[in-house]
Amino acid sequence: GASCRVLSLQGSLVFLVSGLAVLGYAAALSAQPTYQGVVRAVCGAAAGKLCEVCFLLNLFMISVALLRVVGDQLEKLCDSLYPNGTLSGAPSPPPWYADQRFTLSALCVLVIFPLSVPREIGFQKYSSILGTLAACYLTLVIVLKYHLQAESLGSPTPPQPCRASSWASIFSVIPTICFGFQCHEACVAIYSSMRNQSFSHWVAVSVLSMLICLLIYSLTGLYGYLTFGEAVAADVLMSYPGNDPIVIIARLLFGVSIITIYPIVVLLGRSVVRDVWAAPKRGAAAVPEVHERRSRVALTVAWMATTLAIALFVPDIGKVIEVIGGISAFFIFIFPG
Repeated sequence: GASCRVLSLQGSLVFLVSGLAVLGYAAALSAQPTYQGVVRAVCGAAAGKLCEVCFLLNLFMISVALLRVVGDQLEKLCDSLYPNGTLSGAPSPPPWYADQRFTLSALCVLVIFPLSVPREIGFQKYSSILGTLAACYLTLVIVLKYHLQAESLGSPTPPQPCRASSWASIFSVIPTICFGFQCHEACVAIYSSMRNQSFSHWVAVSVLSMLICLLIYSLTGLYGYLTFGEAVAADVLMSYPGNDPIVIIARLLFGVSIITIYPIVVLLGRSVVRDVWAAPKRGAAAVPEVHERRSRVALTVAWMATTLAIALFVPDIGKVIEVIGGISAFFIFIFPG
């Protein structure tokens, strides 16, 4: 049941915060600016190489999932602007500029790519604030929609009491929880960009961040389930009608929150690729600024083009999240341990 899943979410918070604290402490000791660098310095070269492979695969799949989610929201938005129907009742294809393949590609080129090119992660604190506010608005909409839902949504399905099978299903949602809380991959880079790098300050930031995420995720998941029952979509916004103005705004802001995350994932992916590429050349001279910028832009273009091409043909985001969540467990539970 939903209450069992919320309980599982709350229980996981202890391990999530503990992992962040351990990673921050290890980053301070090793003086490494990246997750894979910390693992390599603390656990040795073999563990560092395993971390790089898992890290790169995980970040790549996360990028695909993020673009897939944005694409779903764009598709719903275009459907609300161009209803698929005519006066005769026959379906009419949307204009070419309302096709998801065009809108998502244009968004990547015009918005996401410029945000993904910069070298440092520090500037993302401004866009991340906007993403956090967007997530809060989304949660508020879902809660209000449950209490003030329109007749078209029908009566909410009452939650079922926790049964033995429900408790067993807790383990099945752990990958989804890992996907939702997978800030661990970026936490070392975030810690390195902080002005105040004291351990107590880092723990306070970690606890506060996880509590905010817990509140947002719990309310969104619980009220989404209470509204739609077992019929709720993996992306809860896809369960709402496309012509509701409040939901349209929520989709726009939700897309904004995802757009602010993607550049961070790209930055982390570039750091892993650079580490793998530079590993055989540890003694080489420093790369000139011009070459560094060219390689950074080229990596960003290649990363974005590949993930976009895959995202346009992924039919079910739920399956992708399950795979990502399983890999994320390495970075949340195993490597910090």
